[in-house]
Amino acid sequence: MTQPTLRETLDAHGLSAKKSFGQHFLLDLNVTRKIVRLAGPFEGRAVIEVGPGPGGLTRALLESDAGRVVLVEKDPRFVPLLSELDDGSGRLSIIQDDALRVKEAALVDGPAHLVSNLPYNVGTALLIKWLTGPWTPHALTLMFQKEVAERIVAAPGEDAYGRLAVIAQAVCEARLVMHLPAAAFTPPPKVASAVVHLVPRPDRPAPERLKRLERVTAAAFGQRRKMLRSSLKPLGGGALCERAGIAPDARAETIDLNGFLRLADALDQPAR
Repeated sequence: MTQPTLRETLDAHGLSAKKSFGQHFLLDLNVTRKIVRLAGPFEGRAVIEVGPGPGGLTRALLESDAGRVVLVEKDPRFVPLLSELDDGSGRLSIIQDDALRVKEAALVDGPAHLVSNLPYNVGTALLIKWLTGPWTPHALTLMFQKEVAERIVAAPGEDAYGRLAVIAQAVCEARLVMHLPAAAFTPPPKVASAVVHLVPRPDRPAPERLKRLERVTAAAFGQRRKMLRSSLKPLGGGALCERAGIAPDARAETIDLNGFLRLADALDQPAR
């Protein structure tokens, strides 16, 4: 039996996007299938999808080689609609909850992928949770506003380079793999979107080192136009820079990942 289209399903349930939830639906299955191809292969591993809405990405995931597909949907209006995709095989699980509160390790056993068209209003917060939290996904393929996606993959000296780039690239290899125009969504957002693929690095910083890196980048980019000796003054200023082998008159946007890791490590070193 042929499934109804996503638009037909939305109409049948009388559903539309909620601005308060940052919802913009991707209804073109050719696009969702391409995103899933970019995210895979899954080789039988579980996939967590946050904010599935009407299930465009979910349908493509269920067509893939994912072992289980676990949906985390905050909006209870979509749970009955998503339940219609369950074929009784046990592959699909639906969790009605806030993804910012969910403990992913309790949802899946073993390695898992994250594949999501993230709600715009919580996308960055969710990414930081996954990058810095105790649970490490096998890989993340996530859609953001184009501006946020560019901030994740930016290099030193680029306008988009900042704290998000340093934290993301310290933890993962990050690539921008797909652009989508606003017209691809219903309703169309005011901005374009992009998909980022992130794979955790084997040499990712240990938790305590990552916390120090967060402190250093928060201070450095909190006053990004100032020299580091000024922006890092609460953490040691010029003396901290000298211990890390960084010029105190440099600015945050010129320092690469290794430089910020040296600054993070220097927080633990006694002043000379």
